[in-house]
Amino acid sequence: MSASGTRRTRWVAGSAVALAVLFAGAATIASARDEGAAAAPRAPSAESADAGFARDMAVHHQQAVEMSFLVRDRTRDEDVRRLAYDIANTQANQRGMLLGWLDLWELPKTAPDGQGPMAWMSGGHGSHDAGGSHGTGGAGFAAHDGALMPGMATRTELARLGRAEGERAEILFLQLMTDHHKGGIPMARGCVERCTVGVEKRLARGMVEGQRSELDLMADMLAARGAAPRS
Repeated sequence: MSASGTRRTRWVAGSAVALAVLFAGAATIASARDEGAAAAPRAPSAESADAGFARDMAVHHQQAVEMSFLVRDRTRDEDVRRLAYDIANTQANQRGMLLGWLDLWELPKTAPDGQGPMAWMSGGHGSHDAGGSHGTGGAGFAAHDGALMPGMATRTELARLGRAEGERAEILFLQLMTDHHKGGIPMARGCVERCTVGVEKRLARGMVEGQRSELDLMADMLAARGAAPRS
């Protein structure tokens, strides 16, 4: 990675840490307001939807940041580079908030024993829909090749992106990120429905709106390159 790329990576990471501290404090204030001045805010439990969403979406976001940095170095197209930078910046900052809340709540960043990814969406030990099993990240989805949850790229796909150049890299990035957003939006909706901390629910709602907008943009960018989202 170039010196400018290293500086940008450090800047994004530093921003995420700073915002994590800022929004962790905001979470405390917002929670207190939500529950009333007379009652002290309660920290969510490790098995709660609030904690589960924070853990899982932090992992999901980390891969989006990784893919964004990969494509930035594989193309000179300014539109794709700008989109990748926006996604990396936004999702690194949101990831910092999510991890900051877990620290604030004094909760581990890994799921309790026996609880697979997205188990919080059903309150069980597996998928977010009934009938899931341990290690399953959604109905009909089983973790494989590094893809832990719906929408996540596999190690093989990430390696392909790392080798691609030019328009080929642009199309693969747009397709993988489209899948990524389509997997992340149901998770964010799940938090909107199940989370109890007001500021976290608002963040999740913003994720849904922002990623829907980016899905429309990426569909147009793929069409301009004679391609389409994967089925």
